[in-house]
Amino acid sequence: MQLQYQYQNVCVEAIAYTLPEEVVSSEQIEAWLAPLYGRLRLPEGRLELMPGINQRLFWPPGTLPSDKSIETAEKAIRLARIDRSRIGALVHGSVCRDYLEPATASGVHHGLGLGGDCMIYAVSNACLGLLDGMVQVANMIELGQIRAGLIGGTESSRSLVETTIKQLNADDSLKRKDIKLAVASLTIGSGSAAILLTDRELSHTGNRLVGGIAYSNTDFCHLCRSDQQDAAGADMQPMMHTDSETLMNEGIKTARQAFD
Repeated sequence: MQLQYQYQNVCVEAIAYTLPEEVVSSEQIEAWLAPLYGRLRLPEGRLELMPGINQRLFWPPGTLPSDKSIETAEKAIRLARIDRSRIGALVHGSVCRDYLEPATASGVHHGLGLGGDCMIYAVSNACLGLLDGMVQVANMIELGQIRAGLIGGTESSRSLVETTIKQLNADDSLKRKDIKLAVASLTIGSGSAAILLTDRELSHTGNRLVGGIAYSNTDFCHLCRSDQQDAAGADMQPMMHTDSETLMNEGIKTARQAFD
């Protein structure tokens, strides 16, 4: 069953983003993977050729997701020209987080100096966290519960990429076919985004959020997952296993069902 959302009083007032400065090329990653490439006699250029990605961005070591989420949210608040006391909800929607507890949303709320009457929580739903947060905040605005809400998130790929490289180089049992499951982990980059929604009366732009559709298909949720020993708060060094080709094909089928 599809969930349909229709809004009359919600506006997308501002969208902001922050990107890291450190650029890491696929060629550089292949150089770090020299032990693996030499052992399996893999041709250079394979990592860029397969997904078509030639570079990704890294935050400096030790960067907390909340640090960049605060920075990006401040940009959105400035763009929206809104008094932050009007913000009645903050949703942090990224996979990456500072710690297992407290919720990263707590640190972002504190860093932004938002009020005690601002509801805060985190949403973790792979690449959909920000969109989920938009729907939730939009619902609250449409119901008249709040006048404005902020959705933000920051992803950091450094630990995932570095852990993947370390594991691939150390595992002498790997065969060529095993490498495909790690390709997605080697292409992931970093970034931060924030969206500020308001009711129509507060809006300076009139950029209405009209609505949307949600459709869930979890039959293939096993196609991209971290290992079972991945633990937030333990240096955030997960290993990911992704059947990228099947995931893309099934994702397109699911998207088509939603679009239809």
